[in-house]
Amino acid sequence: MIFTISLIVISALLLLIIGINLFQQHKEKQEADRRIVHQQQRSKIDETARVLEHIGLFPCSNQIMLVLYKRLVDEMTSAASVAPKSHQKDYEKQLLDFRAQVNQLESSPSSSPSLDSIQIPNDDKQLVLMVQTLKKLKAILRTEHNKGKIDPNVFTEEDNRINSMQLRINVDAMLSRAQNAKDIKQYGSAKQMLNKAIATLNAIKLNNPDDNFVQSKLNVAKSISDSIDNSQQQKAKEITPTAKAANGEDDIDMLFQPKKKW
Repeated sequence: MIFTISLIVISALLLLIIGINLFQQHKEKQEADRRIVHQQQRSKIDETARVLEHIGLFPCSNQIMLVLYKRLVDEMTSAASVAPKSHQKDYEKQLLDFRAQVNQLESSPSSSPSLDSIQIPNDDKQLVLMVQTLKKLKAILRTEHNKGKIDPNVFTEEDNRINSMQLRINVDAMLSRAQNAKDIKQYGSAKQMLNKAIATLNAIKLNNPDDNFVQSKLNVAKSISDSIDNSQQQKAKEITPTAKAANGEDDIDMLFQPKKKW
């Protein structure tokens, strides 16, 4: 009898220990999953915040700002639900600020600054930062649209604006490279860059015939092209007399050289 009771007690203890271990493992897995989800949400929050930090590099509409702040609210709400308790107050405070920004943008009249106001930086680091920010902004816009959180008309308009800004940056970069190639007398490379820039400008002109940017940059391209043509013509004029003199000397040498006997 005592032996049987002892077996029952031992079995119960073993089952209890196994149960506790399983519960502990389950709890640890839940905590690990929460940390992974929290890290994913933090990554999205940080990405959106970085875009907002550099949004002043180009003309930005109220609509795109609203998309970014709404995304921050959504991602931060999700992050707060899985964050450690020590971070809860920070999330609550930031959510109040972001919701206030959303309310302000929603109550403000919609505005889209002219793309003519875009300033292409001369500094390479700033230019790369602008290109990277536009690329991230485009990805965020598409992600939010796929989630059904952006009106299709707003998505189309903002996507077209981003595409136009990317084209303008590319044109400016190509014209800058063409100018640099011309300055070091690499005229072939300069012409190639000019042709690419002009082709891009003509593509923009098809969609926006009255775009002031297109005409101004076509004028820049023409100016560089004319300068290359003038330099090449000048070089040809400088080489021609020398070539003639060299040919004359060759003729004299041929006249007075010893005659071959056949």
